[in-house]
Amino acid sequence: MIRLLFIYIFLSLTSPAQANDKIGVVLMHGKQGGGQRDTSLDSLHKKLHEAGMLVIKPEMPWSFNRFIDGNWDLAMNEIKAHVEKVKQSGATKVVLIGHSLGSPAAMSYAARHADVAAIVLLAPGHVPYYFSLCVPYSPIKLCAVKEGVEYARKEVGLGNADKKQPLTDINQGRRNVVWMTPNDYLSYFEPTSDAEMAVTALKISARIPVLWVIGDGDSLIREGRKYVFDKLPSNSKSQYLEVSANHLTTPAVASDQIVQWIKRSVLE
Repeated sequence: MIRLLFIYIFLSLTSPAQANDKIGVVLMHGKQGGGQRDTSLDSLHKKLHEAGMLVIKPEMPWSFNRFIDGNWDLAMNEIKAHVEKVKQSGATKVVLIGHSLGSPAAMSYAARHADVAAIVLLAPGHVPYYFSLCVPYSPIKLCAVKEGVEYARKEVGLGNADKKQPLTDINQGRRNVVWMTPNDYLSYFEPTSDAEMAVTALKISARIPVLWVIGDGDSLIREGRKYVFDKLPSNSKSQYLEVSANHLTTPAVASDQIVQWIKRSVLE
């Protein structure tokens, strides 16, 4: 009896507390993604589920159907509700994964809240800072968003801040029209806003590890680590990962590495 009691106590002391943890994942699509027509996250979603994680894949305000619904604060509130949902389903550790525009959203949420264990940024996109410079890494000058921001600022000054109207977006080199109020538009496209990753990188807690994954066929890879990753607080578990993929295929190509990184970073 004494021998069995000793073994039980020994195992209790040497087993990691994390053994009882359950990982929940909020998996966020990119700009104009979401819904059944978007399959870019399907492979990753399946592998996260097979790894025993609780995964939800909500439709975000920047989806194809909602493009773009409300302001940045509304998006943050929606993420908060999704985080609470996975917690209520039994998750003890929550990871945010964002593809493209989902990446700055994940970063902004992590900068505002302390209830996530890690964030994963896949083919990060939406770059208000570079939009304000007419996207210098593009083969042609893309100034549409810069002009849109200047127009929205003028509309705010004229008292039209909350009047919905057609404004301009750029998505993977394509010019789009968004029906937004100038105030809502600026919350997404102002280069000093929380939608800009270089801004929120400085605000994220050092205790939150970050995985940055980018494909060698993604235009933003030209900016390397210096644009955002090197601005993050130092964390030994954070990783900058380059894979052989383009903007859309990055989540699927890196899916196994993402699952393993989450396990290491959250449970060990």
